[in-house]
Amino acid sequence: MSASTAPRPRTARGRRTLLVALIGVLVAAAIWLLWPRLFGNSDPAAGYQFTTVQRGDIEDVVTATGTLQPREYVDVGAQVSGQLKKIHVEVGSEVKAGDLLAEIDPTVYLSRVDAARAQLRNLRAQLKDREAQLTLAQIQFRRQTALMAEDATTTEALQIAEASLKSSNAQLEALRAQIEQNESTLRGDEANLQYARILSPMAGTVVSITARQGQTLNTNQSAPVILRVADLSTMTVQTQVSEADIGRLKIGMDAYFTTLGSQGKRWEGTLASIEPTPTVTNNVVLYNALFDVPNTDGRLMTQMTAQVFFVVSRASDVLQLPMGALTLDTPPRRPSRKEARPAGETPEPEAQPRRRATVQVLKADNSLEARSIEIGLSSRVQAQVVSGLNEGDKVVSGAGAGAGAGESRRPSRTPRL
Repeated sequence: MSASTAPRPRTARGRRTLLVALIGVLVAAAIWLLWPRLFGNSDPAAGYQFTTVQRGDIEDVVTATGTLQPREYVDVGAQVSGQLKKIHVEVGSEVKAGDLLAEIDPTVYLSRVDAARAQLRNLRAQLKDREAQLTLAQIQFRRQTALMAEDATTTEALQIAEASLKSSNAQLEALRAQIEQNESTLRGDEANLQYARILSPMAGTVVSITARQGQTLNTNQSAPVILRVADLSTMTVQTQVSEADIGRLKIGMDAYFTTLGSQGKRWEGTLASIEPTPTVTNNVVLYNALFDVPNTDGRLMTQMTAQVFFVVSRASDVLQLPMGALTLDTPPRRPSRKEARPAGETPEPEAQPRRRATVQVLKADNSLEARSIEIGLSSRVQAQVVSGLNEGDKVVSGAGAGAGAGESRRPSRTPRL
């Protein structure tokens, strides 16, 4: 009987130990939760991050990605078929207009020129013979005419002399036409012989070579491209702008771009053209916008990737706040023409829309005040403060700023349990 009832005290003692441990955990949790309320900092501004209203420049931009291309370039090709005998330049070579770039084997074209010249000499010799025969026919015709006047010849002899004269004239004209035809053929053969020497059509830099020395070129179907010569002193930036943003672009607006590895350097230009025909990539409609930039130092190179910014509007030396510190209240409204433009704002064709927003302002007594302000020009990061704040004011940063009451009074160090 005693053996069966012995374990019960141990079980009761274990339950009491477990109950005491559970009560200890609950007390610790209660202390952890109530400590900030009872002993924390009562400063309402504690736990917030603030930003200061300050002056600066704001730009409303449309961003796009583009590539760099030379504004002027020529794909130099072959006009005659044959084996590419020699390439006299390399990629990166500086050339002038008329410089020899490459040569095609001229053997076939030289033989044609020699044959045409020989044929032409033969025809010119025949021409001299025909001219002599014409002179003889003229003499005979004049003799027969004089004899006929004295009734010393027959009419038949006169007619034969006249016919011989006309035949000589006709043969001479035909030979002259044949000579002209051969001269034209010779000019074509000489031109083909000259085309075997490929000359640079412009001054610039050889940016690519697509053919190889010893390669056979066939121009019967299309002109094969041998190399490209480009003027790198002025580059064209070709950007692709989405259909959602293309309506904000206007010819003549300012634009600038940066490149990978440019260390923040900007190249500036003016939007020159917008191509009306879009390109569709993966069901995304993109329009090409182009502008030129000088490249006097040669730092810009073909096919570089450019991060492009088209400046829709900008404001200089205006009060500004981060967009994260604002809570927008109303849709934008456009100011009337009678409203004065804030100092330093660049005039634009259309006035910038203004919006109401709410911010949490830090007062002198370290309390927070919800204040309605008016903002104007805004970018993705900053917004122009038109009214409601002064330079140096501190506002809570972040959308929906404000920690809970428990968070604001929570001390930086928690109690140790």
